[in-house]
Amino acid sequence: MRPTILDPLFAPATSLDGVGSKIAQLFANVVPADLNGRAVRISDLIFTLPHSLIDRRNRPGIALAPHGGIVTLKVTVSRHEPAPRGNKRVPYRVYAFDETGEIALAFFHAQSAWLERQLPVGEEVLISGRMEWFNGRPSMVHPDYIVPSSHADELPPIEPVYPLTAGLSPKLLRRTIQQAVARIPDLPEWQDPSVMAKLSFPSFRKAFEILHNPEGPEDISPEGPAWRRLAYDELLASQLALALVRAKARRLSGRPLTGDGSITQKILDALPYELTPSQRRAVKEIHDDLAKPERMLRLLQGDVGAGKTVVALLAMARAAEAGGQAALMAPTELLARQHYASIAPLAEKAGLKTAILTGREKGTERQAVLDGLASGEISFVVGTHALFQEAVTFRDLVLTIVDEQHRFGVHQRLAINAKGDAPDMLVMTATPIPRTLVLSAFGDMDVSRLTGKPAGRKPIRTVTMPVDRLGELVERLRKAVAEGQKAYWICPLVEESEELELTSAEDRHQSLAKVFGSQVGLVHGRMAAKDKDAAMQAFRAGETRILVGTTVVEVGVDVPDASIIVIEHAERFGLAQLHQLRGRVGRGDQPSSCVLLYKPPLGETAQRRLAIMRETEDGFLIAEEDLKLRGEGDLLGTRQSGTPGFMVARLEVHYDLLETARNDARLVLHRDPDLQTERGRALRVLLYLFGKDEAIRLLRAG
Repeated sequence: MRPTILDPLFAPATSLDGVGSKIAQLFANVVPADLNGRAVRISDLIFTLPHSLIDRRNRPGIALAPHGGIVTLKVTVSRHEPAPRGNKRVPYRVYAFDETGEIALAFFHAQSAWLERQLPVGEEVLISGRMEWFNGRPSMVHPDYIVPSSHADELPPIEPVYPLTAGLSPKLLRRTIQQAVARIPDLPEWQDPSVMAKLSFPSFRKAFEILHNPEGPEDISPEGPAWRRLAYDELLASQLALALVRAKARRLSGRPLTGDGSITQKILDALPYELTPSQRRAVKEIHDDLAKPERMLRLLQGDVGAGKTVVALLAMARAAEAGGQAALMAPTELLARQHYASIAPLAEKAGLKTAILTGREKGTERQAVLDGLASGEISFVVGTHALFQEAVTFRDLVLTIVDEQHRFGVHQRLAINAKGDAPDMLVMTATPIPRTLVLSAFGDMDVSRLTGKPAGRKPIRTVTMPVDRLGELVERLRKAVAEGQKAYWICPLVEESEELELTSAEDRHQSLAKVFGSQVGLVHGRMAAKDKDAAMQAFRAGETRILVGTTVVEVGVDVPDASIIVIEHAERFGLAQLHQLRGRVGRGDQPSSCVLLYKPPLGETAQRRLAIMRETEDGFLIAEEDLKLRGEGDLLGTRQSGTPGFMVARLEVHYDLLETARNDARLVLHRDPDLQTERGRALRVLLYLFGKDEAIRLLRAG
């Protein structure tokens, strides 16, 4: 049950004066909460924070007012000039003056009686709005405020500016938010007093009063104490929810998985290379976790080509030594088949059977895999989410490995847990996620990081090139292909779009085919799975030497002898994606190169992105830079794919608060696992406030 103290904030916005259902629908377009089809509440309005200020204290006089600036002028009305009858395109003009000059105030579709009342000839008034100069003459179209100079106190000196949508007036939104702020009840303080003092936080209610009634730019800065207070509340709610999920998962106590190391050793002996120091460290951390009675919940982060699959296989080996089965789930069939191709031969050398299960296996072939999993004859299975459908049963599933977790929502995490008896869990991602985002999206997990490249990987030379040098590039490519090299050519679109002048994959395929003939293949997301596989297979086998594609090739496609990648319209891609794509080459023993083709002129952010790509191959460094350049919203793909969509917190600004919130959340649950103390009950209020009530249900579920 939601605490009744929160009722005023959970009331619908339509309970406020002047807000009907139509206006509430407009509010739905500007509030930061993910409404998921529910109506706008008062709490959504208080969290709609201003992004800038209008300073109406700026009173330069007409002649000194800058073009485009918002100014306040004290003027005397001299005359009215109504629009000619029947001509709606000409505005009604009112002329006024001060000691520096004259100004025309323009009003379209104006009612003359109303304007005569507002601006009587000979009266002194204050007007405030945006200044325009045209042919040396000053004007102001529809001033924001017109007040008699005797009522100067009615003009707000500083005004917060909110996000807007068509049909919603700034005045109405401001007035409604003021009403919403007035309804904030006195809530119990959930923050630790020492944190409050150390970070100079105002109370929850006071923070909103400061943000919605600012006295200067510092009051609405994300770095100011009011904004930081609310950001910390949100981060604490998020970390507390993750910690509760973790506690619940740990309570489904696992079992210790130990072994004599014999299978692990056979696999190590079968590898054609030595493990890197960071691979050895990750394997040790995983094996140590598996040996404990609590369930393992670990995130394995490895940059593109850092050798995560081998680490996963050595984790699976420990599961087999303990007499259990292991499953590896990948987000696409292509990736599942690739993992299978790497794992099956090595497992076979250790005397273990591996199977693959995707939507493609049908009939007797599928039944044989299902029987083998149920009997325990199959030790390892690799597949897509088809692995976790009802029909699949395991004899003893003790370890699940999920690749590219951010493509699976939390719901799938729970579905996997339902198979087997609370299996240990390893999550892998090739998206280098900045430390701050790891904490916010995967705060319920321990983290292992693979750094550096496996032995034999060569550095990739990255160059940028404007699109007008395309002919030169194709000529170089012709020589490279004649020498037996293979190349990817990546385009941002499948087919031509009129809105965006980008070369589509299909058009580029046609133009390259004129030069290279049948040596050019094509792969994109709209093709049928079997056609995609055939195109990839032809490229792998060397029947085609150039593969034109969209970002379908971004995740996990492995062609070790491809040594060139051209990324067209590189300025349109995010840093993380450019880095992922570049990682498709440099997998063999020959020197590789990446050409970033761009269309000038480049904006500042695009320039910075391409420069970072030239400077470094370190995915973690690139991810940190990406966070600074574009914030956390897009970093793991769309908001829906499991990234924390925050209303107030901005990780690029508030990352320092995240660590504190995580430690605080863990300490709270250590001391008060059921949130029953005075602070615990206040923290329940916080969880409801930020929509984390599912976490409270976990408390009840025990």
